[in-house]
Amino acid sequence: MKSLPYFCRGEVVRGFGRGSKELGIPTANFSEEVVDSFPSDISTGIYYGWACVGNGDVHKMVASIGWNPYYKNVKKSVETHIIHTFAGDFYGEILSIIIVGYIRPEKNFSSLDALIAAIQDDIEEAKKKLDLPEHQKLKEDNFFHTATVSNISNGH
Repeated sequence: MKSLPYFCRGEVVRGFGRGSKELGIPTANFSEEVVDSFPSDISTGIYYGWACVGNGDVHKMVASIGWNPYYKNVKKSVETHIIHTFAGDFYGEILSIIIVGYIRPEKNFSSLDALIAAIQDDIEEAKKKLDLPEHQKLKEDNFFHTATVSNISNGH
């Protein structure tokens, strides 16, 4: 995927309300406009990278890009799970992410428990990969410290 790493910024919007409630894994969702702007060579699947809310700290993240087969979505979504515990939600805040690498394709699951287990495995995989020196340097990228509030930025 030649578009990786991919730099993206946009407002956090309300999603399907499933991440926290059904899965216990809260996600931040981008608007349809941001999702539609993703390069076509970033295929659906699960990715890992770095995320920052507003001007806050940079944290590890996993992101699901696609239609979430278990839920049979009709619209493509980009849902980011930041590997950090926040005090509350942050709808309306600007989320900046750098997608660094690919974990696995999207797939359907036979049960909610199987889906949750796979997401937990994805989170562990992301934590390990992001500890690699080549990925650590992106955590310090100036992209996270620019004050622009433009919807999308690919590059610096």
